[in-house]
This record gives sequence, C-alpha cells and structure tokens, in this order.
Amino acid sequence: MKSDRLLSALMLLQAHGRLSSRELAERLEISERTAHRDMESLSAAGVPVFALRGTKGGWELEKGWRTKVPGLDEAELRALLMAQPSALGDPRLIAAAERAFGKLMAAMPGSMRTQAASIRARLHIDPTGWNPSTEDLSQLPIVQEAIASDSKITFLYTRPAGETAPRTVEPFGIVCKQNVWYLVARTAAGMRTYRVSRISNAVALGVRFKRPANFDLARYWKTSTARLDKQRQSYPVTIALTPETAASLRQWVTVTENRSTLRPEVPSHWIVLDVTFENFSHALFFSRGSGPDAYVLAPAELSDRVRADLANANTLHASFATAEMRSAEGAKAAKQRTKA
Repeated sequence: MKSDRLLSALMLLQAHGRLSSRELAERLEISERTAHRDMESLSAAGVPVFALRGTKGGWELEKGWRTKVPGLDEAELRALLMAQPSALGDPRLIAAAERAFGKLMAAMPGSMRTQAASIRARLHIDPTGWNPSTEDLSQLPIVQEAIASDSKITFLYTRPAGETAPRTVEPFGIVCKQNVWYLVARTAAGMRTYRVSRISNAVALGVRFKRPANFDLARYWKTSTARLDKQRQSYPVTIALTPETAASLRQWVTVTENRSTLRPEVPSHWIVLDVTFENFSHALFFSRGSGPDAYVLAPAELSDRVRADLANANTLHASFATAEMRSAEGAKAAKQRTKA
C-alpha cells in the first residue's frame, strides 16, 4: 500500500539523513519516478522534506524534525516477539538483546505491554542442538565495529583443514545461519565468506573503504548459498555394487540404474548405478568403505584412488600381522628359554 511505502520512505530518511531518488527506489523496490512522486506526497502532507540539487544532492528532512513511529498492530507485535533474544545463541548477544527488549516493553502502552508479556510467556526458543557446537564469538564485536564504520579488517583465519593464514578484507555484513555466524567480505579475489568462530586476532583498521550502494546482503547470501548447494551436489559416479549394497545406498541417496555400462570384470548379478554424491570426499568414503562389495567404474580419479587406498590398507594390515606374529613367536621363544 502507498501509505506503508510513504512511512517506509520517511523512516529511511530519518535513519540515513539524505538519500537520492535512485537510492530510495532501490531500497523500496520502486521506480525513481515513483520515489520522486512519494517525496512530493510527503511534502504535500506537511512533512518538511526538501530536495537538494547537485551530484551529492537528494532528499532530506528538515534538521531536527522527527516523527513518532506509529503503534504496532497485533500481527507486527507477534512477529517481533517471535525473534526472542535466546535465538541469538551467544550469552553476550542474548544479554544485550534482553536489555533492548526490556526498553521496548517499557515504552509500550499498558495494554500492549500486557499482551507482549503474554506472548513471550508462551514462547521459548532453545538455540542449542542435541549435540551443540561451541562457537567462539569473541571476535564478533570487532567484526561488527569494522562493518559499522566501513573499515577494513585484518585477522588470522583457520580453515577446516587446520592451516591458518592472515586475511585483510573489506567487511560488508554478517549472517547468522542456525546460530553459526559468518562474515561476508570483499577481497582482492572477489567476495568471500568467513566463519566468525574461525577468526582470531582481529583488528579493525583505520583504512576506510567504499561500500557499493546497491549491495544487498540478503540477496547476495541467497545467491551464494544456492551456488554452494549446487556445487556440493555435483560429483557423479558410476559404480557396480552387490544387490545388498545397492539396496543400502538407495536408502540415503538418489540413484539411477545404468544398464548400458557393462564390464567383463563386473559379476553378472551385480547392479550398476549412476550416483551423484555431494563431493569427491563423500564418494570416496562410500566406495572405500564398501570394500569388496563395490567397484568404481567412473570417474577414473575415484577408481584409481580407491584401488590405491585399498592396496595400502592391505599392505598395512599385512605388516601389522607380520609384526604381531613375530611378537608372538618372540614371546613363545622367551617362555621356552625360561623353562629351560
């Protein structure tokens, strides 16, 4: 509705001070012409909004003028209270959010405050899983500081494999996904995502950077995660299996029976399947773990790796068996010498 859009435009001007018609249009997802007409409508309604010309011009409110936010309706209040502080997970963030909620509750009219208390009493969010992970968020305040001031940030980053390397990036925003916090930043190689719990020795630098005016964090995250999901589910394998192993595989991944790939080394009663694993590691884990009940037909890199790993395992087990046998023979000989 136009009234909601006008109120949103008014809140944007109060928050940002000065915005161009293009910036208003991008934030409200309308045309620049509609944004211009909305400003004229606000002016006609008595809101002291002015247009400033020039390259750095735009729309802004009269200095010192503010408007009170209208009261929340029941649906808005319920939605706001669904975002309980406990959903943040980290104790320090929970404490800060609880203080903010307390101030919000105190500012509400009596009847709405009673309704809000009733809603909160009937909702509890437990952010921990049955096997909770320990996320180290000690660096989060420094990351937030750098983001708020558009300052570059330097830190040490530990990758999942364990290696640690320095990074200097331009922080664009933070994202919380299932109580795991991520930093979205621009690097010399492009946009990257860093898990905050793997960041250490963070320092917000005095070097400022220019954040793109049209960067939308939510849109970027949606696009990047969709791309990641597509990459994760893109390792196709053709594999021959015993009927029992094939039945087991069908229970946890989508497969297609392949009747065109025949190999003389594959037993006639085996089943050949085309499977798309999430990545090479998952395919290797299954193929290697299935042992003599699976034979990888393609790709060659997986087939070669499985054969090499199994050969190494056989060599290792043989050496262990030989060592164990020698140890047993030594113990037997020592025992016989003792008797003698």
